[in-house]
Amino acid sequence: MTDRPLTLMAVHAHPDDEATSTGGILARYAAEGVRTVLVTCTDGGCGDGPGGVKPGDPGHDPAAVALMRKQELKESCDVLKISDLETLDYADSGMMGWPTNDAPGSFWQTPVQEGAARLADLMRQYRPDVVVTYDENGFYGHPDHIQAHRITMAALEMTDLTPKVYWTTMPRSVMRRFGEFMREFNPDMPEPDPAEVAEMAKMGLPDDEVSTWVDTTAYSGQKYDSLAAHASQGENIFFLKMGKERFGELMGVETFARVRDTTGAALPEDDLFAGLR
Repeated sequence: MTDRPLTLMAVHAHPDDEATSTGGILARYAAEGVRTVLVTCTDGGCGDGPGGVKPGDPGHDPAAVALMRKQELKESCDVLKISDLETLDYADSGMMGWPTNDAPGSFWQTPVQEGAARLADLMRQYRPDVVVTYDENGFYGHPDHIQAHRITMAALEMTDLTPKVYWTTMPRSVMRRFGEFMREFNPDMPEPDPAEVAEMAKMGLPDDEVSTWVDTTAYSGQKYDSLAAHASQGENIFFLKMGKERFGELMGVETFARVRDTTGAALPEDDLFAGLR
């Protein structure tokens, strides 16, 4: 046995990503005495600027946006009681197909082994028992999410650690509920393009393939507030339009696919640390 606390490491692409898919577990496990480590890979410079100015529009200053988003990230970490924040500060690559994908120094252009070596150093420092990141498609195809997945899996291979490893996911039943909520809050929303519907249907996993369902209902208020801390991106954060009560109804469980385990904990499970405590 050791006096070292159980440790969770979440590897995310941008400021605000920590809140969307893992805000509940970060808050819950912090409250349970787990050391929570957040690694944010990019500076978020391709986010909205003050007044909602969009990337590429006149007046959008990626450096100023990155500075603003770093402060918002710190505020979110305070809300979630995150123990340790590490930022790799690669340049935000923007959405797939944007010119910023090809910019020198962007995360998408960074050699995987370079990013992985930096992350492996952090893994050796913190020695996480559980590591969480995205699946190989970054859940929805964002280049920085895909790259975060790649460097995480490569970093794990560089270390002698044997943590439980999870990829964030969404049950297809919940994806359908999202569609219902979006129509409820946007009654004038046009009918979606059939091709988009088909792509959406591929996201997430069938319910019976989701390995881990973690109840974070008691922490949904913190999760909402952590999203709200990213005020500059509020226009893009649909969930904030729900209000806390409805948000808690939809976002009270966070779900994952377990991809590495040495504990033999039975599936499905309701705790990322099953078999470790």
